[in-house]
This record gives sequence, structure tokens and C-alpha cells, in this order.
Amino acid sequence: MPIKQSICYPMFQRPGITLDTVAATAAEIGYAAIELWGRGEDFEEVVATARRHNLTVASMVGHASLPDGLNKRSNHARIEAELRTSIDIAAHHGIPGVICFSGNRQPHMSEIEAIDATADGLRLIAPYAEQKGVNLNIELLNSKVDHPGYQCDHTAWGVAVCEKVNSPRVKLLYDIYHMQIMEGDVIRTIRENIKWIGHFHTAGNPGRNDLDDTQEMNYAGICKAIAQTGYDLYVGHEFRPLGDTLAALRSAFDVCNQ
Repeated sequence: MPIKQSICYPMFQRPGITLDTVAATAAEIGYAAIELWGRGEDFEEVVATARRHNLTVASMVGHASLPDGLNKRSNHARIEAELRTSIDIAAHHGIPGVICFSGNRQPHMSEIEAIDATADGLRLIAPYAEQKGVNLNIELLNSKVDHPGYQCDHTAWGVAVCEKVNSPRVKLLYDIYHMQIMEGDVIRTIRENIKWIGHFHTAGNPGRNDLDDTQEMNYAGICKAIAQTGYDLYVGHEFRPLGDTLAALRSAFDVCNQ
């Protein structure tokens, strides 16, 4: 079965192109889903538009503050409450996963201490996620270019957190663009850690733009490798199109339709 593709709608918002046009075009091309980041005033509109075009909503952000996250124990009560609300919303709308963040590295905290703190924060809410059938996807981000100081910046770090929590609902958002910057060896890493991956994001590197021949990754090969693992969730496109938005949607789909 080909992978199920989705689009991160905020990356494809352009003047003169309506949400309905983006969703209708995505559905016509063959996309399975749309994604959004926050729960802002357009949340219900995006969900309703997706449904109107038979698209799933594949992912949403689960708690506030990317740099100030789960590796700080003082944040655990706040994040637990925010995640509980997000899980309820996701369950109500059939959204399979919400995004979580480690936060930035803290002075005088070792990597092991930070892994333990992040895992302890997720343990507080994991049973509720299990009850509701919603994944908590810890996002892997690069700390070299886009998110200086971010702690969950290598696959092994995120896997260590997942192993400590040991919940079927605590997984990773493996962002291919970010992990190419930090560690490369993308296909091997995906194959070895697929049991811990609950969502994927794409973008070309360098530049976080289209999945074309101006960037360094073979996305057809990467997506074929993902499909071969039996992964059955979503691969979401989170790149900034340099040219025509709707043409970029079609091109990305064709590259990744493996």
C-alpha cells in the first residue's frame, strides 16, 4: 500500500488561494489528510473543510511553547493539563496524534536527567492518551539551523524517552528535514526505529523547500523505505513552496507516492 500523505496547511497558505481550494486540490491529487499546528480561531474551519473534502486531520500541536517544554519538571502540571484538552479535541475529531516538545536544554541538567524529566512528564498523561486512542508524538527538531538549543535533536534521544515511558501511545514525530541536518542516515534510522514513529514530516534540505532535484535527499527512496516497513499512519509535507503552491502539492505527492 502506498504511504498516506498529508499537508501541513500553514505552509501552503498564500494570498489569493483559499483553504477550500487547497483542500479540494489536495483531495483531487490523492492526499489523505491535512494538518494544522494550533487551536486558533481557524481550527474548526480547517476541520470542517477537511471533512467536506473527505480528508482526515492527521496531526495538531498538543501543548504550548516549543522551547519551554517537558524537560522542565516545573512545566509538567501545565503541559499535562494542555495535553489533556488537546487529547479530548483530537479524540473528538478523529485526529490520531498530537505533537509534544522536549523544550530547550537547561543549564546544569545532564542529558540523562533531561530524558528522565521528559519521560516523567509524559508518564503523567500517557494513560489518558491510551484511553482515548491518541498518540503523543515528541517532535525531533534540528538545533543546528532552525531551533538553537532544542534538546530532542537526535533520534536516539527521543527513542530513549519513548523506551522509558513504554507506552504504545508515546512515539516520535520523525521530521526528515530536521534529522537530515542533525544526523543523516535517514533510511537506516527509520527502519531501525519505526516502532517508535507515530508521524513523519518532510521538506527539502537545504532551505526547507520543495522536494525536487535542488535539494539533497531522495524522497522517493525514503518514502519507499517507509512503505516497506508497514507504517500505516501519515507522512506530512511541511515545506515552503518556492513557486506555484498547487503545483508544488502535486509534485510532492508524485515524488512520495511510493
